[in-house]
Amino acid sequence: MGEQTRAERPVKHICVGLLAHVDSGKTTLAEGLLYRAGALRRLGRVDHRDAFLDTDAQERARGITIFAKQAVLTLPAAGSGPETCITLLDTPGHVDFSAEAERALQVLDYAVLVISGTDGVQAHTETLWKLLARYRVPTFVFVNKMDLPGADAAVRLRELRGRFGDGCVDFTGEPDPEALALCSEPLMEEVLANGAPAPDTLAAAIARRQVFPCFFGAALRLEGLDRLLEALQALTRMPPVWPEFGARVFKISQDDAGTRLTWLKVTGGTLPVKAVLPGGEKADALRLYNGSKFRLVNAAVPGMVVAVAGPARTRPGQGLGAEADAEAPLLEPVLNYRASCPGADPHTLLKALQTLEDEDPQLHVAWRDDLAEVHVQLMGEVQLEILQSILQSRFGLAVSFSEGGILYKETLTAAVEGIGHYEPLRHYAEVHLLLEPAPPGQRRPAGRRLPARHAGRKLAAAGADPPGRAHPPRCAHRRAADRCEDHAGGRAGPPETHRGRRLPSGHLPRRAPGPADGGCPGGRAAAGTLVRLYAGTARRRCGPRHGRRPADVRRL
Repeated sequence: MGEQTRAERPVKHICVGLLAHVDSGKTTLAEGLLYRAGALRRLGRVDHRDAFLDTDAQERARGITIFAKQAVLTLPAAGSGPETCITLLDTPGHVDFSAEAERALQVLDYAVLVISGTDGVQAHTETLWKLLARYRVPTFVFVNKMDLPGADAAVRLRELRGRFGDGCVDFTGEPDPEALALCSEPLMEEVLANGAPAPDTLAAAIARRQVFPCFFGAALRLEGLDRLLEALQALTRMPPVWPEFGARVFKISQDDAGTRLTWLKVTGGTLPVKAVLPGGEKADALRLYNGSKFRLVNAAVPGMVVAVAGPARTRPGQGLGAEADAEAPLLEPVLNYRASCPGADPHTLLKALQTLEDEDPQLHVAWRDDLAEVHVQLMGEVQLEILQSILQSRFGLAVSFSEGGILYKETLTAAVEGIGHYEPLRHYAEVHLLLEPAPPGQRRPAGRRLPARHAGRKLAAAGADPPGRAHPPRCAHRRAADRCEDHAGGRAGPPETHRGRRLPSGHLPRRAPGPADGGCPGGRAAAGTLVRLYAGTARRRCGPRHGRRPADVRRL
C-alpha cells in the first residue's frame, strides 16, 4: 500500500495559549516557536517593536501584550501519526488585562505557562495557575531566560514542585521515570513493568492534568524551543468533538474598516461560510488570522479558531449549537471610575463605552440617572490609559476619568430583621423580613408565592409547617424579598454576598393576596431591614476578586 499523500494525511487541530506574568518573555517565546516551526522567515523582537504578534501601535510602544493575538503553525507528522496544526493564542501578561487572558482560556486545548528563570513564580503566575485549574486546561511549563545570571534550573524545579505539585517533571531531557510514576497509577504500572511509560499513557496523564512537563531554555536565543515543539506534537491529542455543530465565542473585536468580528473556536461539526448560526445570524465571512493578516476560508472544522464577520448579537463566552455557555469569569475589576467628556453629550460617551463593553464585558458600563454620570469598572491605571487612547482614536472623544474608587462587596455578620405593614380599608398585611449570614459562596433561595388557601391566616414562626405543606411557609410575594437584592434607597451601596433571607412571621389579608398586599409591606420590610443594617454594625466589607494578589483570587 502506497504512502499517504499530504492531502490524505489526517490533521490534528489544537489550540494552545501562551500565558505569563508580564516581562517573562512570552511574546518572545511565541516569536521563537513560529520561527522554529517555519511560520516566520525572520525573527522580530519586542524591544525592536517588530514582533510578529505585537500588531497594535500601543503594544509596540509599551512593549506589552494588550489584546489576545492569533498565529498558526504546522508541525510535521511523526511516523504514521497526523500532522499537528496549532492555533497559537498570545494572551496579555499584564494584570490590568487579565480579563482578556481569562476569556481566551475558555477555548484552549493546552497552555504553555511561561515563567522567568530569574524571578520564578510571581503573584500573577499563581493567579494564572488557579485559572488554568478552574478551566481544566492541560499545561506545559516553559522556564525562560535561563541564560541570565542567577537562573538555576534545579532551584526553579524545586519551586515549581513546591508551588504547583509533584506533577511538574523536567522534560528538557528524558523525563525521570520515577518522578512520572508518582503522578498516576497507570504511569506507575507501566514504569514498573517496562521501565518507562508509553507515549499514549503519558499524553493521557498530561490531558488529565496529572503531569505538567517543564522545559528550560532561553527564547531569545532559541534554546529549548525545539524540545517544546516536539512535545506539543507528540504529547498532545485532539479533544473529543461534537457530532453536530458546536462553537464557543471568546472574543469580539472590530477591524480597521469597522467590521464587527466574532472570534470563536469550532468544537463540533463544520461551519461553512454563509451558514446561518444558531440565533438566526449569518456567517458572511470566515477569517483565519495569522498575526495582523488573514485569509478567507470556506469552512471551519473542529479545533480551528476563526473570526466570523456578520453576527451582531454574539458575546464573549457564548456557546453556539451543541456548546454550552462558559462559566461566569472569576477575575473582576477592582476600581470604579466616573467618565466625562466636556466636548460631547454624555449619551454619546455612553454609546461609545457600551460599544467597547460589547468587546470587554468586564467594563460594566453604567449610567447613573440620579447623577447623570457614566461609570466604568477597570483593573488599573494602565487599562485606563489604553481605554482613553481607544476612545480618542476610534470615536474622537477626549475622555477624562475621576480618581478611581475601590470596588468592594458587603456581607452580613449578624441577623437583622425588618417589619412592614399595610392597612387599607378592611385589609391588613404585615411582613417580617429576616436577613441572615449564609456560608461563604452560598445564597439561601428566596421564597415562592404563598398559596391563596392560606389567606387570612397568621404566618407561623420560622421552621413551623402550615397544614398541608411539607416545607416552611414562604413569603406572600417573592418580590417582597427580591426588592432588597438591589435596593438603592437613598444610598448607592455595593453589592451584597453571603446573604440569606426569609420571612419568619406575619399576617395576610383574608382575601387572596394581590399585588398591593405583599408588595407594600414587603418593600417596607426590606427598607426597614436595610435601615437597621446600615445603621448598625452587622456587616463588613470584602475585597473584590482580581488578579493582583493570589489570596484575593477566591470566591466570596
